[in-house]
Amino acid sequence: MLRPSLLSRSLLAAGLAGAALAVSQPACAAGSESGTAPRRPAESRPVAWEVNWTQLKSADGAPIGMLGAGALVAVNDDWGLGPTIYGAARGDFGGLFVFGMTGQRRWRLGPNTHLAASFFAGGGGGRSSESVHFGSGLMIRPELSVRTEFGRWYAGAGISHLRFPSGNLSGSQVSLSFGRMGLFDGFDVAGHGVQGEISTRSGLGFDEVSLSSAVYRPADSQRTRSGRSMGRNTAVIGADLRQYFAPGAWLGLEASGAAKGGIDGYMEVLGTAGQDWEIGRSGLRVGGQLAMGLAGGGDVSTGSGWIWRAGPSIRWQSPWGPAVRMELGKLWSRGTFTAPYLRASLSLPLEPLKRREAPEALLGGEVHEQAMYATLQRIPHVAFKDGSQEGVTQQGLLLVRSLGAHAYGAAAAGAAVQGKAGAYAYGLFGLGLRSDPLWGSRWRVGGEMMLGAGGGGGVGLGGGALRQSEAWLQWQGQEDYKPLRVRVGVGRWQDLRGRGASSSQLNLALGYAWGTL
Repeated sequence: MLRPSLLSRSLLAAGLAGAALAVSQPACAAGSESGTAPRRPAESRPVAWEVNWTQLKSADGAPIGMLGAGALVAVNDDWGLGPTIYGAARGDFGGLFVFGMTGQRRWRLGPNTHLAASFFAGGGGGRSSESVHFGSGLMIRPELSVRTEFGRWYAGAGISHLRFPSGNLSGSQVSLSFGRMGLFDGFDVAGHGVQGEISTRSGLGFDEVSLSSAVYRPADSQRTRSGRSMGRNTAVIGADLRQYFAPGAWLGLEASGAAKGGIDGYMEVLGTAGQDWEIGRSGLRVGGQLAMGLAGGGDVSTGSGWIWRAGPSIRWQSPWGPAVRMELGKLWSRGTFTAPYLRASLSLPLEPLKRREAPEALLGGEVHEQAMYATLQRIPHVAFKDGSQEGVTQQGLLLVRSLGAHAYGAAAAGAAVQGKAGAYAYGLFGLGLRSDPLWGSRWRVGGEMMLGAGGGGGVGLGGGALRQSEAWLQWQGQEDYKPLRVRVGVGRWQDLRGRGASSSQLNLALGYAWGTL
């Protein structure tokens, strides 16, 4: 993704020379089978967090502003690849979301300037009308832009083309981009279970992941876009990621979807921030939190899509890692949707707890495997609200974190890209079991079950709650291709509410794995 000249000027000038030097030193010995010898990260790759803005018009001339955000991990010195999400942030299209992957090639133009060619492909959609429809949900977006660097930050402008090939929304326009470069550190995945030590956060740099459920209570007078009353409780389930940059202070990302209340298809994607303080040495912490982002779908009126949320919070941080959180507050939107809410979360650590107090300390622990997969899933029999039944193909992202030698946690999100379910999206989380490496360490077998929410695109889900179970076979790379994973799985997809429809499923996945403490 970045040539050596670009990397040296952007990362080293940003104060990351020390981290790069530590990674470039020879790794410690792998140690014995008992894993008593410490290991340093096997590699460190550049990573770029990037946002962009695209302004276009619908077929009837209505303005649409699309905000995109993603992470690009360097595949080599020239290419980067990573997950990206787009959401409507201007116009009356709140709830238009698209999830997918972006590939990017960069060329050096000058000491502080580079040219970037990007291509995004993903699935999603939003509220359709006679003048705007998204077809199967597949969206593509090529872009060519020139960027100027300011230390580890950069900003640029270029030309992009956004298109739903089977829909009628498309256009070429000037686009703006803004990003920040860092390092993606990790251990050799072959070292799972051994002891390791590292002086930075690994992977994408988050300290914890949380599973959450929230209940909204709209006023009886509130109406949906179609005019019906929202006078009942609605529930969403989701997950969030946090990084603690100071004691008790955090920044994070959160995504949730409707699971109850007749608003299947409603989604939220938010940035969060907050601060709490410990009461004595009890582990109990009180404070407050803010969230801002994009939301909509499920006939919920959020206007252009922007929502805000704020309120007090309470968290109990256990000394061994997991935490329990409760939040109370109110949500506002640019549309008519506003509601008080109660949110409960269970948090699990992704990094040692000491990292939150000492971000650059050399910390040790046991190496666990983490992996990120791009998935393509076929569901042959999906029931739609109009009474029909058709096949749907979904494209998504799967994150896996080992919890021991055989158990792992999993989270997935994605959207339809083929069939008539354009605007259908889903989010899932759950647990799985896997075997030891088989047949020369190149293969594993396993299985998982995940719960979550989905909706939109006319799919006949009563409340949005879903269950997905799968058995899989995985090939693992060797030698220079150790991080590579290729997986094929078969299982069952089921609606837990409404009609209780179910279908077989086939899942193909291509993944990248790394080791983390």
